[in-house]
Amino acid sequence: MFSLDVIDTDAFTDMAVSAQCLYFHLGMHGDDDGFVSSPRRIAKSIGCNVDDLKLLTVKGFIIPFDSGVVVLKDWNVNNTLRNDRYHPTIYQAEKASVQLNKAGQYELVVSMPTKRQPSDNQMEPEQNITKRNVTQLNLENRADKPPRSRFSPPSEDDVLSFFSEQGASTEAKSFIDYYTANGWKVGRNAMKDWKAAARNWIRRSAQYAKPPTKTAAVQQSATDAVARAAERLASGDFSALEGVFV
Repeated sequence: MFSLDVIDTDAFTDMAVSAQCLYFHLGMHGDDDGFVSSPRRIAKSIGCNVDDLKLLTVKGFIIPFDSGVVVLKDWNVNNTLRNDRYHPTIYQAEKASVQLNKAGQYELVVSMPTKRQPSDNQMEPEQNITKRNVTQLNLENRADKPPRSRFSPPSEDDVLSFFSEQGASTEAKSFIDYYTANGWKVGRNAMKDWKAAARNWIRRSAQYAKPPTKTAAVQQSATDAVARAAERLASGDFSALEGVFV
């Protein structure tokens, strides 16, 4: 009924005599699988107490269950039954939670952690909300920004009207021809505000305008002198020709 490999060890003999006595009584009351249905009643009946049960548990000689049933860890080391005399335990739920190791001892089955179940008023999150997907955040940021309006070239009438308001009507055609030819771009970038470009155009045209040169003034003076001489000749006044060319 009891193997010396179990009861002739320091771990067993170092226990209180009451705990050792309780172990023997539990072994006498175990079913064919080593399960004991009423360990507390047995302890009380032989003058032992709950502390002795706790000591047997701590020392690893019994395994308790929530139902109050216990199983002797070394039952299969202590006992060998013939198959024709074996009757399975009625405590199948408890037996399902233990297994035999290579030494023939019972040990608790290590269960995999179950998925946390949400309460009635709590939804299980689909993903970790503290680490949001970077791509999703980028998409949300883009959605918050209003879309940029694409530039549309102005009509010729709009340009003419604007240049007229600025007092530079003569520059309107040049402005239209230049930017139509380059695809309405400012440098390499697409134009964003044609009116701002028009104002810059007007300012540059005023800066680049040059006063008449001295040569041009002399030519104009000579032209005027010839015109005056022609008028006098037409009137028959030839005496004043010398003064005209002075």
